[in-house]
Amino acid sequence: MTRKKNFEKQLYSDEDGLRFATPWPVAAYRAKRLKCSSLADISCGIGGQTVYFARQCEIVYAIEISPTKLELAKKNCKLFGLDNVEFICGDALSQDVIDQIPEVDIVFSDPARAAAEKERDIDNLTPHIPNVLAAYCGKTSNFAFEAPPQLPPERIPFDCELEYLSLNGELNRLDLYFGKLKTCSRSAMALPGAVKLYPKSESLKETDMNSTSKPGKYLYEPDPAVIKAELLPELVAEMHNQNVELFKIDDKRLMLTSNNAVEHPMIKNTYRIVFNAEFIPENINKELKKRGYGKVLLRTEVDPAKYWDIRNRLERNLKGDRKVNLFSKGITSYICEKI
Repeated sequence: MTRKKNFEKQLYSDEDGLRFATPWPVAAYRAKRLKCSSLADISCGIGGQTVYFARQCEIVYAIEISPTKLELAKKNCKLFGLDNVEFICGDALSQDVIDQIPEVDIVFSDPARAAAEKERDIDNLTPHIPNVLAAYCGKTSNFAFEAPPQLPPERIPFDCELEYLSLNGELNRLDLYFGKLKTCSRSAMALPGAVKLYPKSESLKETDMNSTSKPGKYLYEPDPAVIKAELLPELVAEMHNQNVELFKIDDKRLMLTSNNAVEHPMIKNTYRIVFNAEFIPENINKELKKRGYGKVLLRTEVDPAKYWDIRNRLERNLKGDRKVNLFSKGITSYICEKI
């Protein structure tokens, strides 16, 4: 029985159960969105998501191919005081298991995937999404699937809503909603605050945004769910009249910038630019000494083998308590305070 900060209670688990179990804020949010009378939970694992479905639904059918994991799921449901879950051990695509599931309101599936892949692929999920849709189409027309959040929208070939979820500012999950569960084409959900962003108009494109090569006084780091869902234009539209522009630092860092102090729940971090300079560590170090800074967080592309050499040169003999973040675009570095 193991407890981690992402779980509401101590959970019974095997060696890899907690690694793949859903963090409770995500599980609770999904259960509320999928609240219904009857739900089938395919590949339920140790039941980290199942217990939250059972809190919201009248009956849950929990299907798991591993007898060990299914027994742990039973224990975890009992731990939460739940008795409205029917457990089924077997291959979810076998006719024997399918025959045990009556018509339900929703089928949810969290397919198995490799712990690590060179590139995530929707076809590498087990069971495959098209196979689940075909096997359970007689049970419901409403499906929800979990998919790898690294997948961009253009690599998901289904007519569904793509909901990218972040948890505490970090990309966490991607859920695909079919049938009546689909409310839009793409959405971004920031948890735990449950702030949602979605296209108000499919005509908005990133190319329509004002872009600049020179930032204003502030840099804004969008929530990663917004970036993955390709909803930056919608975020900027909600920050209207603030003269917000796109500022692309490098291939990994897409920021917004403005001379105005702007607040929005889909902004992960806000930085005030203190000064900018050519990326010469010794010169930046001198300026940091004058201003009383002590630590430098490198937020730029550098050779990993040279990272600590560069950082040590930037921080040499710094004695202050304050930290700065260093972003670089081309030869120019922007030294920023996080606010």
